[in-house]
Amino acid sequence: MRTATLDPAQRAGALAEMAERELDVLVVGGGIVGAGTALDAATRGLSTGLVEARDWASGTSSRSSKLIHGGLRYLEMLDFPLVREALKERGLLLERLAPHLVKPVPFLYPLQHRGWERLYAGAGAGVALYDVMSMARGHGRGLPAHRHLSRSKALRVAPCLRKDALVGALQYYDAEVDDARFVATLVRTAASYGAKVANRARVTGFLREGERVVGVRVEDVEGGGEYEIRARQVVNATGVWTDDTQGLVGERGQFHVKASKGIHLVVPRDRIHSSTGLILRTEKSVLFVIPWGRHWIVGTTDTEWDLDKAHPAASSADIDYLLEHVNSVLAVPLSRDDVEGVYAGLRPLLAGESEATSKLSREHTVAHPVPGLVVVAGGKYTTYRVMAKDAVDAAVHGLDRRVADSVTEEIPLLGAEGYPAMWNARERIAERSGLHVARVEHLLNRYGSTADQLLDLIAADPTLGEPLRHADDYLRAEIVYAASHEGARHLDDVLTRRTRISIETFDRGTRSAREAAELMAPVLGWDEDQIAREVEHYEKRVEAERESQRQPDDLTADAARLGAPDIVPL
Repeated sequence: MRTATLDPAQRAGALAEMAERELDVLVVGGGIVGAGTALDAATRGLSTGLVEARDWASGTSSRSSKLIHGGLRYLEMLDFPLVREALKERGLLLERLAPHLVKPVPFLYPLQHRGWERLYAGAGAGVALYDVMSMARGHGRGLPAHRHLSRSKALRVAPCLRKDALVGALQYYDAEVDDARFVATLVRTAASYGAKVANRARVTGFLREGERVVGVRVEDVEGGGEYEIRARQVVNATGVWTDDTQGLVGERGQFHVKASKGIHLVVPRDRIHSSTGLILRTEKSVLFVIPWGRHWIVGTTDTEWDLDKAHPAASSADIDYLLEHVNSVLAVPLSRDDVEGVYAGLRPLLAGESEATSKLSREHTVAHPVPGLVVVAGGKYTTYRVMAKDAVDAAVHGLDRRVADSVTEEIPLLGAEGYPAMWNARERIAERSGLHVARVEHLLNRYGSTADQLLDLIAADPTLGEPLRHADDYLRAEIVYAASHEGARHLDDVLTRRTRISIETFDRGTRSAREAAELMAPVLGWDEDQIAREVEHYEKRVEAERESQRQPDDLTADAARLGAPDIVPL
């Protein structure tokens, strides 16, 4: 496998090559499912293309709870197949596919009732079954088993909790991931196996020959111009935009996708004194407090959303809801002043089964509504690989030749191969590079064995080994690498998705914007005017988000968020 470099030349070349000759499979949508589908198709030996209207993972796939988990609450719904499938995928990701990106994380479940709650399906018995189901599939033995804690022991691992908020606790393990970084890595892995990939390439229509879909029309959002890309099978993997994309075909879909909004708060690590994450019950769902580097992520909500899909807004009411519920168990409550970042995302739920979005299915569906077109929708982040396999299986039925079965269960993502050896050698790497060992660990846990490429950048220009002035968790080299290797086209891509500066700093990244834009400029060919436009656009986006978070409800929050322009002109 060669290491794919997603730079401006690659993108331009990919669009031209996709337009030159008919593909076996073209995937529309560059989120987790679309990227996974492209990798699945490419590793079966199919000529494959992948197009995304905005940036990789710019929708749902960068705004999740950052968890790779079986879905403990689905046990209460008796959805054993979904949990079993997700636990298998969790194990594969931790152990084989992406050990550099997917990490174990402990959670504490406070108990409020003596005796019976430890045995209740949602607590004691549920967590025990969770462990058993995980190990039964041969994956997950690397995670510690759950344990029961007395109140005093629970308070030792989580001193942040009010003493009257629990009588004891359960501790169990799941896993977490930087969701946007995972998608970017998945796209690069697909490209490494021959897939042609292009972001900022919007599908504006479908090509038809009679009843059959034979390709798409694509607008190059960056460079202008339109391409006709022909493919024997087109896969619609556009998540919450599924119905909109189907509308371009002129055919009614066989199912509908409903958007459910979930918001999350990011607070500094020192605001919650705990060595473990927390999982709490609410009247509608569950609330997670998730360790996230030098921060905590607190979420999520679950409310219906039928406004702008590209930029779902968090209202003041959403923020108050999360603060109220997490403060119900904290000895030292959080305030608005503690919130560094806020982000809102939309879950693509299959509609028609329940009026309440919290009860809609997370299971996925694959359909073949017209010849030449496959639609995949629903599901959850953790099971993306299964969704991708099912989508390509459906596409293969439309190809008149024998195609190999899916092999993605055996395909490590870029950076996974060689990662354990580099991790073992991290102190030697630190000595050789001149970086602190903590910096080397940071790079290895974000890039795996491809961290060598960043170390090469730093060797060539030692100033790139310095941290950003106002976001010192990240090295200057990471900004350059995002533009030169990871397909970042705009400042927003880097501050929001390739790094998480936009939610991990109280200024939301505005103080880092100029420095980051100047680092990207030589790679992307920006002049001083374009640097200024990028910074101005980012600042307007942050101010629009801040304004939306002051609004009382979804309608006013959405209107405020739409006050910022969407695309930076080049």
